[in-house]
Amino acid sequence: MADKQAHLNGAYYGSNIPPKTDYHRPGRRSGCGGGGCCCCLLKLILKIVVTIVVVLGLAALIVWLIFRPINEIKFHANDVSLTQFNLNNNQNLEYRLALNITIRNPNKKIGVYYDRIEARAYYEDQRLESKTITPFYQGYKNTTVLYVMFEGQKALVGEGIQDFNQAKISGSYSIDVKLYLRIRFKLGKVKSPRFRPRIECELKVPVNSSTVAAGTTKCHADF
Repeated sequence: MADKQAHLNGAYYGSNIPPKTDYHRPGRRSGCGGGGCCCCLLKLILKIVVTIVVVLGLAALIVWLIFRPINEIKFHANDVSLTQFNLNNNQNLEYRLALNITIRNPNKKIGVYYDRIEARAYYEDQRLESKTITPFYQGYKNTTVLYVMFEGQKALVGEGIQDFNQAKISGSYSIDVKLYLRIRFKLGKVKSPRFRPRIECELKVPVNSSTVAAGTTKCHADF
């Protein structure tokens, strides 16, 4: 009896297979699409950058809608004088171009600070010269006239000489004058951030324009 009792006390009741212990082994592809912490960090940075860009874009749009001129500022080129425009013995283009640029601010409550004005002259997409004009403030319903003169010489490259000769035969030269601006609008005592519009005046100047040419050319403003 003692042996049977001892055998019973040492018996195992239940399944003969002990339960498995589950150990978690992280695989190579786990978390954040399998890229781990680096992938999560990159996605977080990307979300932050996108959010900042969207917020700045909306802020810029709101500022522009507040400060935009009710009536567009108008630019015109007039009194154009081309007293020299010929090829010298070295086949360099000698030029002397003068003109007035009229700026009209028709708004009643918005003034304009012209913090930087750079005027550039182009012939056949080649820059002839750049001029920096003195900054100024333009008040309400005001017209300002800027006098600009370009003088010097420029080596024509590519088919520049051939194009020059063809233009001379046709009777007029195509010269572009562009203004690169940094401006701020003023509404009451509040000033807007800086904008950088570009103004382009496409001039058709007669070959024999030794005197001031009559007529006015409307310039295109790209804000």
